[in-house]
Amino acid sequence: MSTDYTYDEQGQFFPFFILTLTGLVTLPLTYNLLKPPKELENTAPRIQSDFKPEHEDLIEAQKRKRLRKERRIKRIITVILGYGIIAYMAYLIVVTARSTPKIWDPYDILGVSRSADERAISKHYKRLSLIYHPDKIRPDPAKNETIEMLNDRFVELTKAYKALTDEEVRNNYLQYGHPDGKQSFSIGIALPQFIVTEGNGKYVLVVYGALLGVLLPYIVGKWWYGSQRYTKERVYVASAGNIFREYKDDITDGGIVNALSSGDEFKEAIPAQKAETGLAKLEKKVLNENADFLSAQDREVIKGLDDLSRRKALALLWAYLGRVELNDSTLNEEKYEVAPIALSLHEAFTAIALAFGNLRPVLGSFRAAQSLIQAVPPGSSPLLQLPYFTNEVVKSVEGEDAKNHFTVQKFMKFPEDKRRALTVGSGLLSEEQYTAAISVAKQLPHLQVSKAFFKVMGEKVITPSSLVQLVVKARFIPPGATNVPEVNPADLEDVDPEEGDLDALMGRGPSRNRSVKFADGQNKGERIQPPLAHAPYFARDHSPRWHVFLADGKQGKISVPPFTFTTFDKPLFDEAGNPTYNVQTLKCQFQAPPQVADFPFVMHLVCDSYLGLDSKQDITLHIEDPAKAAAVLEEDDISEPDEDSIAGQMQALKTGQPPKKAKKPADESSDEESDTEGEEDDTSDTNTETDVDD
Repeated sequence: MSTDYTYDEQGQFFPFFILTLTGLVTLPLTYNLLKPPKELENTAPRIQSDFKPEHEDLIEAQKRKRLRKERRIKRIITVILGYGIIAYMAYLIVVTARSTPKIWDPYDILGVSRSADERAISKHYKRLSLIYHPDKIRPDPAKNETIEMLNDRFVELTKAYKALTDEEVRNNYLQYGHPDGKQSFSIGIALPQFIVTEGNGKYVLVVYGALLGVLLPYIVGKWWYGSQRYTKERVYVASAGNIFREYKDDITDGGIVNALSSGDEFKEAIPAQKAETGLAKLEKKVLNENADFLSAQDREVIKGLDDLSRRKALALLWAYLGRVELNDSTLNEEKYEVAPIALSLHEAFTAIALAFGNLRPVLGSFRAAQSLIQAVPPGSSPLLQLPYFTNEVVKSVEGEDAKNHFTVQKFMKFPEDKRRALTVGSGLLSEEQYTAAISVAKQLPHLQVSKAFFKVMGEKVITPSSLVQLVVKARFIPPGATNVPEVNPADLEDVDPEEGDLDALMGRGPSRNRSVKFADGQNKGERIQPPLAHAPYFARDHSPRWHVFLADGKQGKISVPPFTFTTFDKPLFDEAGNPTYNVQTLKCQFQAPPQVADFPFVMHLVCDSYLGLDSKQDITLHIEDPAKAAAVLEEDDISEPDEDSIAGQMQALKTGQPPKKAKKPADESSDEESDTEGEEDDTSDTNTETDVDD
């Protein structure tokens, strides 16, 4: 059996080919563009405020510019072109006439009914022979007939007759669909014939060479180089290297700002040809003697930089942090552009500081993020993050010779008349400005710790090298909140999920254990986002992050790296916008030290978006002897785990012996048994809470 290859000479199948290829590219890109955004900034609510900062138009322009980059214009254009090609190919498919191969049918060739018997078929064939036999008929010039055409017609009539009357020929027809037996196999290629027409081969080779030798290597190389160019923090590898060289164990907050300016990302925003433009005017404003937010060391760093792009970036960063009016629209625009770049580079600095494990640079890194988001110089008063607050207003509140700055919480604890007297007046705030500032202060998400303790799931004591959970119970209490209800003791409990509840055990959903009772009666799985950071000077929306980590206060080292929380399990505000004071649960799991001892830690809870909302407290991890843990289990028959349970298998691994069957009264119901287990889980917490430092 031979095989014939035919090309799509009429172009009737070529649209199907192009439609398939285009769909393979366009449909995945469409899904990528239309899928719900995962960025927290796209779904979080906002703090209600009518405050409009100076140069609001420039800040909003920078936000739009960044959004345009994130919208992936190239992909959108590709999708539009793809659907255009798909629509055109669909049109061609509809309007193009398609020829279909005709099935060889002896009845149709002879023109007889399928119900005709052999005698009728023979009789009909004889009549046709008298008409179409080559000896009986002559070619008709009007129909352009030839002798060969007449012979072929009579041959087809004879084959059709034999297919219906001759046994051997009929078998071929029934088995292979043709009286001559197996036919050649034809393969249609959905390419127009002009592609393979003689003389066009060189052009086809050029196209294939461009696609496979140029375009494909370019796309693959660009993807590979792009993936290798960035770190997992999504900053340039070269930038991370520059920041690493700037890192010092005793680095100051100003030194961190200087380190961030070394990122190569600034060279894209401030190319070499623009670096010198306006630099002298910028430095004159920033290095002004009245700019008390700059230390002498920070001033010398700016003056000592030879790289003009970095020098301008650093000066712009300080101008942004000090809210310096540059009296130049281009410089002011660049001032607001550099802050989001510095915040993204801050992620790399934090990763480097955590790798060294020193507490001071890590805390400085988080303070730098707060300063960048709020446009407040390092070490300045947290009151500056309130709308309309200036250095003059802060001095009025804190006093001229104040050694320590006030937090927003402390300021809001003042009686209303005292707050108003300190902030409203000539050269200070108007009544409307004061009202706007207090409104924002009452919406700041201050997460206040109510209880913190260590525990091991399903255990009464913590043994060496076990998986420990640091459980933090905290409430959002905005500054100035009044009539705050007492914490419900039931909300401070942490009951282990049921043994078969894998989603809860793995942290993928709420517990099915109905013995867990909340003050508001909730046991839901949806996650609640806090409002976006109120950062009117920051040219990008930012969702607050809360970081919980443990440090060794004596050695100044990080003991347990930060766990980051962006969503919570209960609503922060009700439908009317009032605080709910719900107790939120934060859990951080890590491996306990391998030796028996008491380990004192300092727990830090840091918000990356606001100044003065951080807290810390002393907390001690008690590691007990495994023998003591086994003795506790043996004394409590009720808590003896089942042999087939997960807890039973864990005990068997620790003690080397299978657990005993739990004893229970014969008349004890299954419901009572479930309640007893819930109570045991309650008592499994190792409470090491202490007072919180506000």
